[in-house]
Amino acid sequence: MNVYAELRTLAAMPMADLKARYADLFGEQTRSGNRDYLVRRIAWRLQARAEGDLSERARRRAAELADDADLRTRAPAAAPVEGARHLVAPLKPPPSSRLPMSGTLLTRRYKGREIVAKVLEKGFEHEGRVYRSLTAIANEVTGGHWSGHLFFNVAKSAAKRGSEATA
Repeated sequence: MNVYAELRTLAAMPMADLKARYADLFGEQTRSGNRDYLVRRIAWRLQARAEGDLSERARRRAAELADDADLRTRAPAAAPVEGARHLVAPLKPPPSSRLPMSGTLLTRRYKGREIVAKVLEKGFEHEGRVYRSLTAIANEVTGGHWSGHLFFNVAKSAAKRGSEATA
């Protein structure tokens, strides 16, 4: 059996053939649909058969190492360091990934009027007033319920963001 020739053919095998070859070598069906995993497992088994498997001594040592009676399931708690001070700061939620950075002007033409909203650190400015959301501005302008993101056509991907977004 030429192991190297067989290893080269594994990469080109269709998935169904790989699964069949796995079943032949391991004596059971595989539950995996991961091509790379199957190729590695089959290659390992072919090489183990050709070159010889683990020695009995190596198997015993592996069993000793795998004895999990003394394994930790959790890391030990860190011992407090004397004189150390911990700073506690409130976590800030990240800004919405759908919004452009502060200072960006969002514009929209609505019923012949140009509507401009400026993105602030906390909220949005429109005609000198600060609003909590784009939806609040859209509702104020239209008199009905609108999604602010749809009204101002805010791009969802960061790649489309610029210093000025226009609709």
